[in-house]
Amino acid sequence: MSVSPLVWTITIAVVLGLLAFDYFFHIRKAHAPTLREAALWSSVYVGAAVLFGVVVLALGGTEMGGQYFAGFITEKALSVDNLFVFLVILASFRVPREDQQKVLLFGIVFALIARTVFIFLGVALINSFAWIFYVFGAILLITAGHLLKPESHGEDEADNVIVRLARKFLRTSQNYDGDRLFTVENGKRVLTPMLLVMVAIGGTDVLFALDSIPAIFGLTQNAYIVFTATAFSLMGLRQLFFLLDGLLDRLIYLSYGLAAILAFIGAKLVLHALHENTLPFINGGHHVEVFEVTTGLSLVVIIGVLVVTIVASLVSPAGKAQTAINNARRHAESYLDLGYTADPAERERVYQDLEDEVTAIELMDRKYRDKAKDVESIRAKVREAQARHTEYLRTAR
Repeated sequence: MSVSPLVWTITIAVVLGLLAFDYFFHIRKAHAPTLREAALWSSVYVGAAVLFGVVVLALGGTEMGGQYFAGFITEKALSVDNLFVFLVILASFRVPREDQQKVLLFGIVFALIARTVFIFLGVALINSFAWIFYVFGAILLITAGHLLKPESHGEDEADNVIVRLARKFLRTSQNYDGDRLFTVENGKRVLTPMLLVMVAIGGTDVLFALDSIPAIFGLTQNAYIVFTATAFSLMGLRQLFFLLDGLLDRLIYLSYGLAAILAFIGAKLVLHALHENTLPFINGGHHVEVFEVTTGLSLVVIIGVLVVTIVASLVSPAGKAQTAINNARRHAESYLDLGYTADPAERERVYQDLEDEVTAIELMDRKYRDKAKDVESIRAKVREAQARHTEYLRTAR
């Protein structure tokens, strides 16, 4: 089904309108969003994505609608996985809690731009070279293997080559000046960490697009469906970050689930490439009769794998232990970092969360508690935060 230029124009206008609404009504005034606010707006954006899918289903038919939902769910799952890296970057740059929303919105906008470029590049390649499906399939299979490796979410993303070059050749400051990108120190104009963290986020967005776009092209080659599924998967990602704050570590099996999904889509792409084969050294350049995976089967596999992965993660005692310990470390570090937030109520909330996590850790099975990484250094940070809080209460009287 072809999509008219008018529909494209309206769709792009709606996406830009949602981004503008997000900025002017939620981000322009720096603040740390509450759980209720994050939950409400996450529901609104997911609801909008589902409503759009229903419209596609009604106007474009079950095949087109199924492709949209399969693409949206896959891209949303990959976006949640990307939040792990965003969490590492924000923590590495010690971005103040009130300003994290602005960084995340920049990341979403840059991701949308990068992925749009890759979408139209992908469409051009597919229309010109049938063998590009082999390349896309190989990329996804390699990515799936990478996700199976331990510690696939490292801290290198926060110090990519662009950030290192900026720090080496440009004047940079170690201190934030609100949400400003530039400030003046000793009479000289310098870059703030806010600009550097946006550069780091932008660099990772490009890498994410290299995995994300081949994945959705494995489900549909309709440029409109690829664009809308990608755009709606990114909408609400900022709110989702704050909604899942503290729960991301709980999804200990998510990388395995995503690896299975990407491997499945990669195999689907290779089968499709064989079916459309024109390479002379494969079957003499003729098409190969192979099983073609339907959109319905793809949707069932993707949803099934994600449900099993999420449920297994949530009920896992090891996942609960790792989550509590990692959250205790993160909240202890946030409380000790005076630049984390200027809001006393937010600092008190962080400390109360820390105390709740300490209580939960003390009640859990010791074999899971002691398996956690860097447990002794985490305990030291917790003790330091508790001592700091005791001193704060003593001086506040």
